Amino acid sequence: MTASTSTFRRRPVAKDKAGRKGLLGRKVGMTQIFDADGSVVPVTVIEAGPCPVVCVRSSDRDGYSAVQIGFLDKPRRLASKSVRGQVAKLDSRRGKRRAEGGVVAVAKADCEPQRFVRELRGIYEGVEVGQVLTVDLFEGVSFVDVTGTSKGRGTAGVMKRHGFKGQRASHGVKKVHRHQGGTGMNTSPGRVFKGKRMAGRFGNEQSTMRNVKLVRVDKENNLLLVRGAVPGPIGAYVTVMQTNKLRKVGGPAAPTGKKKAGGK
Repeated sequence: MTASTSTFRRRPVAKDKAGRKGLLGRKVGMTQIFDADGSVVPVTVIEAGPCPVVCVRSSDRDGYSAVQIGFLDKPRRLASKSVRGQVAKLDSRRGKRRAEGGVVAVAKADCEPQRFVRELRGIYEGVEVGQVLTVDLFEGVSFVDVTGTSKGRGTAGVMKRHGFKGQRASHGVKKVHRHQGGTGMNTSPGRVFKGKRMAGRFGNEQSTMRNVKLVRVDKENNLLLVRGAVPGPIGAYVTVMQTNKLRKVGGPAAPTGKKKAGGK
């Protein structure tokens, strides 16, 4: 083996891109509103923000760029000391030793502990620790991505979980009408492939609704109205971000010449 083939090449580090606008919130419920032409629009009401900036990550110190934001204050009696130390400066022996050693302390948001904290990857220019983000951030945004945790349905069968047809209603089927059926393979490969759809836990998974239309922004009440449904029960925490999915607009189809009967 030559020296050129024996050396390992380091994978190039991906450059951080500009971050997307995002806020944290919780699902209030669903309702309907009317357009200017009188059409009914089903919407989900999301209470988004205010979200204080808890931490700002940089590629120089942390190896990547991101901003960490929180939502909904948590009582201090319910927060541990480590959680309180993330948002406020606490006196400790370790902190004094680091200060004596010349280590610069990380800036703190100086706010209450947050119930829901998430990190948004990307470079955010002009965002500082302690800054409060509101729904004004989505001014001029037409479509968003909403991420939440879907409702947990418990253990479910294949018909409910995956939409299987099930067995026949008669002609040899006895007491297994909603069963999956055979899952075995032939002698080769002689096993069941990984990922085979079977019965099991249904729901309680992270789900993202992509490219959802942002119908209205209520600045006074910190509310966002998005078209359609959003994963999770009422009161569930969600993350709302400006979508990065490009919507393709189809143009007129190119004319196609049809051959006449008997033509070559």
